[in-house]
Amino acid sequence: MSQQINPILFDGPERTDLLPFTYVRPVAELRIGIDTLKEKWEAFLNQNCSYATQDYLSSKYPIHTAELNYFINASYVPTQALTDQIEKLEPNQVLVFDNNPVVFCTEKKELPNNTADFFIVELISKPTHIKISSDLFSKNAAVLEQDFERFTHGKKNEVLEEGNNRFIHPERIFIETGAQLSCAILNATDGPIYVGKNTQVMEGSMLRGPIALCDEVIVKMGAKIYGGTTIGPGSKVGGELNNVLFLGNSNKGHDGFLGNAVIGQWCNIGSATDASNLKNNYSKVRIWNYTSENFAKSELQFCGLLMGDYSRCGIHSMFNTATVIGVNSNVFGTGFPRTFIPSFSYGGAQGFQTYAFSKAMESNRMMMDRKDESLSELDLEILKAVFEQSSVWRRDS
Repeated sequence: MSQQINPILFDGPERTDLLPFTYVRPVAELRIGIDTLKEKWEAFLNQNCSYATQDYLSSKYPIHTAELNYFINASYVPTQALTDQIEKLEPNQVLVFDNNPVVFCTEKKELPNNTADFFIVELISKPTHIKISSDLFSKNAAVLEQDFERFTHGKKNEVLEEGNNRFIHPERIFIETGAQLSCAILNATDGPIYVGKNTQVMEGSMLRGPIALCDEVIVKMGAKIYGGTTIGPGSKVGGELNNVLFLGNSNKGHDGFLGNAVIGQWCNIGSATDASNLKNNYSKVRIWNYTSENFAKSELQFCGLLMGDYSRCGIHSMFNTATVIGVNSNVFGTGFPRTFIPSFSYGGAQGFQTYAFSKAMESNRMMMDRKDESLSELDLEILKAVFEQSSVWRRDS
């Protein structure tokens, strides 16, 4: 980008429909494809971005203003065509798509409330728009392919030696420095495969792209991973995965099936856990929607587990199609629990109680200690806010 701008990524009206994954982060910090939306925008704009987000998140994710500010709706995935139009914006212009503001160019320090005082510029190209939580998995494959081109352009691939591995379409497979693969099959026929730095793919693993294994991921022995899947940094996975997005630092290290699912950060999925992604009558699914405060019809036939950050489930857990779990819940026991589990819930099919904040934080600390990570004071304040906000949904039973 030729001119210096000050990009600020704002939470648009999509933010509520992206819960529970936007409870503990701005929209810009959501991962899709290979990296986060913020990292994508910074790569295209060649500028550092700040945030215009919820008040309780702003201490950890602050805003930085300048004389001229570009407020960008973070739920849009950047492209070169979109970036080119942003570069041409002048003060008091707004870039819109389908009557929705995408970028405000303004000398004001605060996010504008509407487009009334701006000259409207129509977006020429159709952007990828992340509007609801299920978009994170349903649009992941397409975004991943775009990211693969950006991540690998002009970079040196680690030498792809067959050895005891099998590479199908190696020209679409990229392996970063420090990655280790042993007796694995990587098939890029249907899409590229990206293997991040210091990632380990153990013996007998089978990967069929498009797939992104981010930095320091561990793929356990015999894992079967199908396309449209992203495993975020520091995660550990095993069993069978199909079109699943792990935001990062979460574990599903054992057998069991997940499909068409999103798993937040610092989650743990017990061994032999299975989550249905298709109803027995093949009908379209209904998914809990935080905006309407009810279950909403969707156009999806496939939708599995949507699990918010810091949540976990016990061994042999079972989940019905399109189950939504909030932040910091602990699910265990036999049978299928309800398909909407509020944040800070503790229990299972036999009923739930409020997960006491102090006990939830104790579990979080013990999990994070295993990776030499810890909760900051800002993280604790954010989780306290989520605990209070989500109390309206909890009913001890």
